[in-house]
This record gives sequence, C-alpha cells and structure tokens, in this order.
Amino acid sequence: MAVEMFYGTGRRKASVARVFLKTGEGRITVNDKDFQDYFRGILRALQALEPLRATGAVGRFDARITVEGGGPSGQIDAIKLGLARALVRLDVDNRAKLKPAGLLTRDPREVESKKAGLKKARRAPQFSKR
Repeated sequence: MAVEMFYGTGRRKASVARVFLKTGEGRITVNDKDFQDYFRGILRALQALEPLRATGAVGRFDARITVEGGGPSGQIDAIKLGLARALVRLDVDNRAKLKPAGLLTRDPREVESKKAGLKKARRAPQFSKR
C-alpha cells in the first residue's frame, strides 16, 4: 500500500524549502536532521510549525523537509510557507484556518542590489571635507 504524501514549496529571501507531509507520529526532519537539532539555539524556529498548530495537526503528520539557501531566518519562514501549502493540498478546508492567520502569504521582501559608487545598496562613502 502506497503512503500518500502531500507537497508544498515555501520561499523567503534566498531560501527555498520543499516540504513533504505524510501521516505519522509527528516526526519532523530538516535536511535529514531532527528539527530541534537543525535549528539548535534558535528560539524563533518554533514559528515554522505555526501552520500545524493553526490547523490542529501537531503530532498527526511526519514532515520531511529539504531547505537550502539563505540563513536561518529565511529558512524558517520558507518552511512555514511550505508547511501551510502542503496542509492546503492535504485538505482544502485548512485554507480557511491558514489564510486569516497570514500563513499562505509569501513575504516578497528581497535584498536590494548594490549600486555603483556606493558601499552597499544605499550606504554612501563617508563625506570628507579635506
């Protein structure tokens, strides 16, 4: 018997997360490591599991997540969006719980590109009178 899997992609800044959900005991692995080990010491990491809490699916599904690019903050937000999208594929009724919480909206902010003659995107060199 084939196990049914539900897929969702999440993106944020330079991070991309692929989330695969299947019925299970609530094990969550990120890049073949336990969720707690992958985000060790980052308190904000629990926000990535917000879609599971919003739909009451904590402990009902196993999640296998691959995430690449960016830093921890972008990866956490990418996982959050990927989980939300996978839960909507699982059951369309979940959309009514996730949408008002803002969990299905991709944060469009990206890093602004550096401009010629400036040190960063907007940071000009220090002015020197002499």
